[in-house]
Amino acid sequence: MAMKSKVLIVGGTGYLGKRLVKASLAQGHETYVLHREEIGVDIEKVQMLLSFKQQGAHLVIGSFNDHQSLVKVVKLVDVVICAISGVHIRSHQILLQLKLVDAIKEAGNVKRFLPSEFGTDPARMENAMEPGRVTFDDKMVVRRAIEEAGIPFTYISANCFAGYFLGGLCQPGFILPSREQVRFLGDGNQKAIYVDEDDIATYSIKTIVDPRTLNKTVYIRPPQNILSQREVVQIWEKLIGKELLKSSISEQEFLAIMKEQDYAEQVGLTHYYHVCYEGCLANFEIGDGAEEASKLYPEVKYTTVEEYMTRYL
Repeated sequence: MAMKSKVLIVGGTGYLGKRLVKASLAQGHETYVLHREEIGVDIEKVQMLLSFKQQGAHLVIGSFNDHQSLVKVVKLVDVVICAISGVHIRSHQILLQLKLVDAIKEAGNVKRFLPSEFGTDPARMENAMEPGRVTFDDKMVVRRAIEEAGIPFTYISANCFAGYFLGGLCQPGFILPSREQVRFLGDGNQKAIYVDEDDIATYSIKTIVDPRTLNKTVYIRPPQNILSQREVVQIWEKLIGKELLKSSISEQEFLAIMKEQDYAEQVGLTHYYHVCYEGCLANFEIGDGAEEASKLYPEVKYTTVEEYMTRYL
C-alpha cells in the first residue's frame, strides 16, 4: 500500500495545476487547493474549484500578499506543489514562489516541495539566449532559495507539453496540426521529448512519497516519445494517410523573425530555438543525482505520441 500524504496544490486551476489536483485525488492523497479570496466574477475558475470540492478536495484560502495566510495553509499539509505559470504568453509568476518558500520555511513541517518547473531543466540552461533565459534564471533563483532554506524538494523536468508541441507539429504559434503543410525548424532532425500533460501530473504525484526522488531532479522521458520534428510529422502523415507539403526555416531566418516579435513572443521562441535547433532536451545522459520517471514507475502506461495525435483526427 503506497503512503498517502496531505498535498497542497498552488495554481490548481491552471493548465497543469488542474491535472495535478486530479492526479493527487486519483492516487488517494488528501488534496488541498489554494485559492485567493478575491476571485471576482471568474465563473470558470469558481466552477472548477467547486468541481474539485465535489471530487473530494479541500479548498483553502490564502494569498501571496498575506504571509500568515500562506503559513497557516502550509501547516495543514506534508507536501506542497506549485504550478503557477512561467509562460510569458500567459503570465510569468515564477519569482512569486519566493513568498511560498518563506512560508514553507517558517511552517517547518513540509516533507517535500515541488516548485513550478515542469519544462526544460534550468540547471542545464546557463548558456541560454536572451530574452528567453529569464525563465531559467528565475527558476534557478527559486531553487537556490529552496536549497538555502533546507527544504526537501523534487524538481520535475517534463520537457515538452504535448498540447503545445505535438498539436502544432512542433511549429511555434500553432496548436492544431495542418493536413496540408509543415515547416521544419532547421532540418527537423533534432530530438525532443513530448509528454501528455495528464502523464506529467501522474508522474509528478508519484514522486512525492518516493524516497528515491528526494532532493533530486526527475526527468520525464518516455522512451517512445523521444522523437524529432520529422518523426512527429511522419506519425501524423501516417494517421491522416497523406503527405504534407514541406518547407524549412534556417536558424538565421528563425532568429531574424524572432527579433521582430514582442517580448513575450521572443521568450517563447527562444525556448523553441533551444529545443528544436540545439536539441537541448535530449542531447545529454541523465547522470547521478537525477532519476527518470518512466523507469521509476513502469506501472504508469504513458500516452505515446501516436496515441496522443489520434485526438486531432
